[in-house]
Amino acid sequence: MTLPVLAIGGTGVISVVANIVPKDVANMIEAFEKGNLKKAQELHYKLLPLIKAMFIETNPIPVKTAMGLLKLCQPDLRLPMCELSAENQEKLRKALKDYGLL
Repeated sequence: MTLPVLAIGGTGVISVVANIVPKDVANMIEAFEKGNLKKAQELHYKLLPLIKAMFIETNPIPVKTAMGLLKLCQPDLRLPMCELSAENQEKLRKALKDYGLL
């Protein structure tokens, strides 16, 4: 998770969820770097359900599926990737909807 890594001395992030909400991730990092830990923490906890949804199955399947649902790319997957299970597709849709993206 991005914020905990920064809080223990990390100097950057590689974020899967930034493919979907880049501005929100950038705002969290910026708040942290400016010393506004309260704001950074609020943003982190807002992002957390979406972050968790990006790993309900093997990466990059959930993020690719999410990007397809959001019309950011074609949702086609190539082997060895396969579609999310129906159950996890619903979890992903719920996370996107709860975040206000769908």
